[in-house]
Amino acid sequence: MELMAMNTGRQISTLRKQQGLTQNQLGEKLHVSFQAVSKWERGETLPDVSLLPDLARALGTSIDQILTGGSEMEKKKPEEYTRTITMDQMREGLACFERIGELLGKGSFFYKGAVGGVDFKMNIEFERYMADPYTREAMVVEAMEQAVMDGAYISPDDVRAGLQYPHWVENALDFIKKYGIE
Repeated sequence: MELMAMNTGRQISTLRKQQGLTQNQLGEKLHVSFQAVSKWERGETLPDVSLLPDLARALGTSIDQILTGGSEMEKKKPEEYTRTITMDQMREGLACFERIGELLGKGSFFYKGAVGGVDFKMNIEFERYMADPYTREAMVVEAMEQAVMDGAYISPDDVRAGLQYPHWVENALDFIKKYGIE
């Protein structure tokens, strides 16, 4: 994840400069501080997943070009995928975090460590995101994207059927298309 954050940060910096924006100007467009933009560019944190569509628009690029540090994504043949996933599995995987809190207690080292790690690496408040249906779905899409980047296949029909918000459906379909999934 650290290498990803560094590559993503360099890409954000490069694209921001190409757009002729200062860190402060980019922050204003996204309603975040220039310090947040600075942390992204230094690879200390990643942008909040809910900001990615607006960040991509502000930088004149796509979300995957930001997150992959501008590198071309390798398209796979169907037989080269490591596994097949569903949106329900992504949703269930995220629900497992909540289940840890129910089973072991939210004060448990395991729960605090798992949620704290997600909060730090993704620059979010996991519990708050999971409580809101729109940002919860953003987390499901992010989990799906991570799985696809790791070699998983997902059916576009499953994406369409498995997501509620048209915005996230469009983003997810755009993302998987770049991995040769149509």
